[in-house]
Amino acid sequence: MVDLRELIQKVLQAKNKLELQNLKTQFLGKNSQINQEFKKLGSLAEDERKTRAASLNNEKQKITEAINSRFKELEKSEINQKLQKDKVDVTLPARERPNGKIHPVSQVIDEISSIFSEIGFSVAEGPDVETEYNNFTALNTPEDHPARDMHDTFYLDGNKKILLRTHTSPVQIRAMLSGKPPFKIIVPGRTYRCDSDQTHAPMFHQLEGLHIDKDITMGHLKGCLDYFVKEFFEVKKLQMRFRPSHFPFTEPSAEVDIGYRLENGRIIVGEGDKWLEILGCGMVHPNVLKNAKVDPKKFQGFAFGMGIDRLAMLKYGINDLRSFFEADYRWLNYFGFDPLDVPTNYRGLSR
Repeated sequence: MVDLRELIQKVLQAKNKLELQNLKTQFLGKNSQINQEFKKLGSLAEDERKTRAASLNNEKQKITEAINSRFKELEKSEINQKLQKDKVDVTLPARERPNGKIHPVSQVIDEISSIFSEIGFSVAEGPDVETEYNNFTALNTPEDHPARDMHDTFYLDGNKKILLRTHTSPVQIRAMLSGKPPFKIIVPGRTYRCDSDQTHAPMFHQLEGLHIDKDITMGHLKGCLDYFVKEFFEVKKLQMRFRPSHFPFTEPSAEVDIGYRLENGRIIVGEGDKWLEILGCGMVHPNVLKNAKVDPKKFQGFAFGMGIDRLAMLKYGINDLRSFFEADYRWLNYFGFDPLDVPTNYRGLSR
């Protein structure tokens, strides 16, 4: 039999959260006494089983309530102790007010916008909260595509009709539905996916490009990206290759690699015996044009997408994506830009 009074007394005497967690495992875990009692219910008669089950559930609930109550007490006690230790000495001299810095992501967005504005692209924007239609269906993404799964996408309703956009491509659809061709836009913005490690974050920045007009070819796409990559990395002699790939919203599709070499542990972009993938691209799929009310028999075009955070890491030697979002002023003071460092093609993009 379970001695409920003794168990609750031990819970109330727990001195810290670790001890309380051990007691929870001991009293309610897989091998606990109360769990063993539950296993014996199958051998009892039906009436006796119901009565005993109700009694055990009541005991389990009281133990759980006692544990939760004690946890709150311990947590409150820890906070009070911390407040006592962390008092501010108002007699200490004030720290010198730091000068503000432009975040590398903001700087790179301005750099990219400056480059594409030179060849006729305008900047478009769209909401972070999107419809499933704009984010997936209109972009020719099949119903069974893995990108639609919960482990990739932050859905905001039970019917999976509203979500945090997983890429900036929905703005393509919005732009085409709200106007008439030709279209020549870039779309920088925040995007969201269920992912987090040294090179991935649940919120990150992407840039989408779209050019729709008559007689647009893959050659126009290659020329556009060749110009962009050379200007962005400020390298006139650059190795670049296009590899066949697959994206639901473009056909044909390709991934773009640039050549690089390692020098004293640093990536030197331009030439070398190694290749680094930097973006995806392709000719806009006819189904996407149809969904956006654009006649694919009259118009065609190309689209491309790239990770802004990743480009910033490559260009400025930043090793960990998570540092972008940690709000560490020391990091920002080192990697950040002066407010007057406005990127322009004629004066130079970076410092």
